[in-house]
Amino acid sequence: MPTDYNNLLINREIGRNINWDKRMRRLNAVNRKQALKVVKELDAFPKVLDDYKETTATGGGVSLAVFGVIIILVLSEVIYYARTELKFDYEVDTQMDGKLKINIDITVAMRCNALGADVVDSTGQNFGHSNFGSLEMDDTYFELSTEQRRYLDIIQDVNKYLREEYHAIQELMWLSGSVYTSFRKGMPERKDKPSHRPDACRIHGTLVVNKVAGNFHITAGKSIPVFPSGHAHISFNIGDNEMNYTHRINHLSFGDIVHGVVSPLDGEEKITKDNYHLFQYFIQVVPTEVRTYRANVDTYQYAVTERNRTINHAKGSHGISGIFYKYDLNSLKIRVREQHQPIWQFLVRLCGIIGGVFSVAGMMRNWSGFLADIICCRFHLGKYKESDSSSSSSQILTQSLTDDSSFNNSPKVNLLQSGT
Repeated sequence: MPTDYNNLLINREIGRNINWDKRMRRLNAVNRKQALKVVKELDAFPKVLDDYKETTATGGGVSLAVFGVIIILVLSEVIYYARTELKFDYEVDTQMDGKLKINIDITVAMRCNALGADVVDSTGQNFGHSNFGSLEMDDTYFELSTEQRRYLDIIQDVNKYLREEYHAIQELMWLSGSVYTSFRKGMPERKDKPSHRPDACRIHGTLVVNKVAGNFHITAGKSIPVFPSGHAHISFNIGDNEMNYTHRINHLSFGDIVHGVVSPLDGEEKITKDNYHLFQYFIQVVPTEVRTYRANVDTYQYAVTERNRTINHAKGSHGISGIFYKYDLNSLKIRVREQHQPIWQFLVRLCGIIGGVFSVAGMMRNWSGFLADIICCRFHLGKYKESDSSSSSSQILTQSLTDDSSFNNSPKVNLLQSGT
């Protein structure tokens, strides 16, 4: 007996659990149905059955135009995203104890044995280019060959364009694939040799100077040291008719050479008919850190102002004739970085293009249809023609007459009062 009773209790408990599971399943199913119903009510993109859709040739033409506009805009956006842009940051230059490179390539219309080239910094501790590096002085011809003149004209045109019209020089200097890549090789070598003797001197090389203000100058006579500091140029053995400071700056830059970059003084050519003439260039050098896909260098940019005058002591114009480059360094550093547009911004712009074109096209189509209906209704065009309306009214009148005749043909019924 106890065993049967226990089995009965167990079976009853099992039955209760099964019933409870069934109830919970039904409740969960009901909850899911209610949740799906709520989600369906929140559907912002209801589907329309194909039977209720009406397609027209006008709508198809508008759709093709919309797709064409979207394709063009998407392609332009992809091209824009593939391009890079420059980001500039400014900070204080803390590396003031370093060295500064001066890259020089200048041609002067004088013999090399009558010229001296030196650099002096503001500390006054060093003089003569032998303490800073080496410059080579080669006899050459001041007149350029046809290829060299063509190259120089291009450099001059570019610099003139940058100074007078296009001031966003950074887009041409540092961006990948810039037009400056055609200037990587520099001045072409001279192939023909004139019949006369060389009449000019080419001074070229790199000087490594202290990172302080100073000046690099070219004047008549070789330099000798003067006690306790400084130097002097000996030019008493040079005749007046030998002096000619007509010069051409093939290249002048600071820091590491970046091929393809045209500096402000590149291609500058100064012609003078006076034997004693003073040319002065005041240069402000700005440290620049370049991190682009084309260049990864620490270099320098510079701005320059120029002044020149004839030395004539009898007329009160005193000074030393020659070519002087006075440079000073800026305390701020420019950091140049090349980067792409963020991917999230690119996706947002694509979504805006597609959604915006569809929305505007739909609005324009609805408004054009509304205006067309107003015009057609006002002037009785299209479906609003009078012939259609008269025929339809006649049909309605005929139908009403038919209805009246059928009413007359209906059997008459006499209504008798109750109790008659």
